Amino acid sequence: MSFVLPHLLWLLLLPLALLAWELRRHGHPVRIPLDGAAAPGRGLRVTGALVRVANLLPALVLAVVVVLFAGPQRGGGQAQVRELTNIEICLDLSGSMTAPFGEGSRYDAAMRAVDAFCRQRTGDAFGLTVFGNEVLRWTPLTTDLDAIAQSTPWLRPERMPHQFGGTQIAKALEACLATVSARPDGDRMVILVSDGQSGDFTPGRAEGLARDFAAAEVVLYMVFVGEDGPDEGVRTIAAASGGQVFPVDDETALAACFGRIDTLRPARIRPIAAPPEDLRPPVALLAALLGALHCLCLLGLRWTPW
Repeated sequence: MSFVLPHLLWLLLLPLALLAWELRRHGHPVRIPLDGAAAPGRGLRVTGALVRVANLLPALVLAVVVVLFAGPQRGGGQAQVRELTNIEICLDLSGSMTAPFGEGSRYDAAMRAVDAFCRQRTGDAFGLTVFGNEVLRWTPLTTDLDAIAQSTPWLRPERMPHQFGGTQIAKALEACLATVSARPDGDRMVILVSDGQSGDFTPGRAEGLARDFAAAEVVLYMVFVGEDGPDEGVRTIAAASGGQVFPVDDETALAACFGRIDTLRPARIRPIAAPPEDLRPPVALLAALLGALHCLCLLGLRWTPW
């Protein structure tokens, strides 16, 4: 047990002094009318002992109150906390994402897999960036998983303006890198979901992005749901950052791919000191019980001044 204000424990000297005085004092002798020279009976001696104990109760109440104000607490031991992982989903909304895939389109399958992945990693922060020829940061990094799940109806590729008709992955990755790099705590990850080749990987741009991802310690994974194979620029960046590229050709493989990413980057748990447990409620209850007992004793267990 420890105390928030241990210096107040010096005040325990006062109830200790009262206890010592009560145990040593004899008070005023009381003449008891007895027949002849008969000694007091056992019942009278027991009553006297109970009266003395009752007189000790105020000092005990004072001692418990001093302990209460000192703030008793018990060490919480050791607990475990999940370290935050900042995961930015970079989703392709080009026109080709409307192509049939599984029970719907490539976009439908991608959003279902993204939502399941987010639910599986409850406790991490997720953001959503969508792109075509332009880049739009739709959802900032947040632990509110519904923010991404509820965006599905509003981001359908067929509803997007013509600026989202193409595929410029390099521009989107630069935006995502800036987003997750700004986070001071936790791991950082970008998951790119696309089905096409990028038209903006100019000579040297992929290598420069690869260096930037590696320097910022941001890992890039790509889930490619197309037919022609992922862009070599994305492969370069993923390899340099410690990530991978996953080509998938059906919805089952898409879900398995996100499960693979979860395995490769599992949530990290670190031990922390648990907060101390507040012991003031039980101490306050003890003080109240002792005070109530003393009040009951005043109804009969006290010295009679005659």
